[in-house]
Amino acid sequence: MILPKRRIGIGMIGAGMVGQLAHIANFVQLPDACVVALAELRPELGAEAARRYGVARVYPSHRELLADPDVEAVIVVTRRPATGPIVLDALQARRHVLSEKPMAHSVAQARTLVEAARESAVRYSVAFMKRHDPGVVAAKSWIDESRRSGRLGPIVAVNAWCLGGDFNRHAGVHSMTEEPRPEGLILWPIAPDWLPVELHQDYAWFTNVFVHDVNLLRFLLGDGLRVHSADLRDRDRRTASFDLGDIPVVLEMAELAVPDWREGVEIRFERATMRLELRAPLDPNPARVVITGADGRQEDLTPPEGWAFRNQARAFVAEIADDVPGLASGEDSIADMALIEDIWRAHVAGKGSAA
Repeated sequence: MILPKRRIGIGMIGAGMVGQLAHIANFVQLPDACVVALAELRPELGAEAARRYGVARVYPSHRELLADPDVEAVIVVTRRPATGPIVLDALQARRHVLSEKPMAHSVAQARTLVEAARESAVRYSVAFMKRHDPGVVAAKSWIDESRRSGRLGPIVAVNAWCLGGDFNRHAGVHSMTEEPRPEGLILWPIAPDWLPVELHQDYAWFTNVFVHDVNLLRFLLGDGLRVHSADLRDRDRRTASFDLGDIPVVLEMAELAVPDWREGVEIRFERATMRLELRAPLDPNPARVVITGADGRQEDLTPPEGWAFRNQARAFVAEIADDVPGLASGEDSIADMALIEDIWRAHVAGKGSAA
């Protein structure tokens, strides 16, 4: 007799727009998972979101949700300074966790969470959904094969950019209320203690937006990145430079109010260039991947379909069911926090205070 596959009981912590459209909407469609409960501090929003997605139980806070024996894993999508404390509570309650990025605001905080996951023997992943984008996966496969074979010569330079755009493009219908965001959550510091206090708010904003791109560069290139310099004075003209051995890597960052989404990576080999163009986060289509040879001929490697957030949800459930590490584990993501801190150290050392 073939036994039916067990369904993983999921608890959602936070029901804002991203929580609903990127996470709840995807997890409720998985045959191997069941969203059994939702925690939301805003009671009307919690009730509305639960009705929209067919979630049976609504709790007024994450603590009540963590006491539910049917909840095996939680998805944490809440205010960024509250993410760390909530994740820590969940890990200590022996629940598997997928949390929105950034995992924390310092290496020290990140290590606290990873150690808690290790002590509780549970899976802990960070929602770097770009690693699950079929276009990104295709680009990484091409890069890895090209470096391994040497057929295109060495990498000459790497340029990456995140220049802003309309984050809400392709946002679907979701529940929302006019309830005020409640106070009273436990919050962790929004910056490492070595950073001047006047830079803390900017550091937190920067980390929330651009840790995605730092993580993506590590995914595509490996863990050899070392920060060379950084200039973060102007939000619309930020740069961070890295060394990958003897290869220069430049990340350009801005927050521009433009209708299209501008984010990507270009990797130049001696005899070909790979250009990866990312979609707006809520766009369900894969990133575009185009290879241009030395003769100018182009090859489009863009997969036909696949949404990063949907694939991420499937992968998290598989992590738990198969007891295997994920593509973006908390332990792996400590390296992102280390690079973010190094970027700000380089900025403070080289340029002084941000504007």
